[in-house]
Amino acid sequence: MKQRILIVDDDPGIVAAITPSLKAQGYDIAVAHDGDRALALFTQFAPDLVLLDLVMPSVHGIAVCQRIRQQSSTPIIVVSVKGAEADIVTALDNGADDYLVKPFRLRELLARIRAVLRRGRSEQRVIQCADLVIDTTRRLVQRQGQIVSLTPIEYAVLAELVTHRDGVITARQIVQRVWGPQYIDSTDYVKGVIRRLRLKLEPDPSHPRYILTEPHVGYRFNHSE
Repeated sequence: MKQRILIVDDDPGIVAAITPSLKAQGYDIAVAHDGDRALALFTQFAPDLVLLDLVMPSVHGIAVCQRIRQQSSTPIIVVSVKGAEADIVTALDNGADDYLVKPFRLRELLARIRAVLRRGRSEQRVIQCADLVIDTTRRLVQRQGQIVSLTPIEYAVLAELVTHRDGVITARQIVQRVWGPQYIDSTDYVKGVIRRLRLKLEPDPSHPRYILTEPHVGYRFNHSE
């Protein structure tokens, strides 16, 4: 089956520019020009990935991102003219998996789509730490017996931490392995995902017990709990 991409953008020029190339790559495409239509189409179309603009009529892109995250872990790439660090961090903190600033090269967009859709590989085993269970065979995470819904990027970052649980992994290493070498300087991506993982997995996110920060070095998964 073709993978489905929902384009959410009120700029007809952008939609017209990228749609033929995405279709040529074998993707099935649906388009929404405002936030309300985007949320309706998300339910009807069931996309594998969402390309999401931020500034749109009716419902702002961040609100669309939040509402999608309440019901699904479908990957979201924000595509926006807003390129300030605060805008990028806000989008990632609210569930976006990647952020691309307009104008962009089509080749870069296609690479980012492939990277986000690519599922990270991890060793096949079950890791249990107190009330947290990570089954890397089934790509299943449970906390207190309840399944935790993670986006593909969140799971990929967690898998890297678990795979390297006997040591420390740097943010640059995580970026290279999860997003790809072309994003080696985008370490803010990791910070946003780590914050979301802690909110979902830690009993007290402000005092993490599983995903630890090693100052000036990187992150460590504490599996001794």
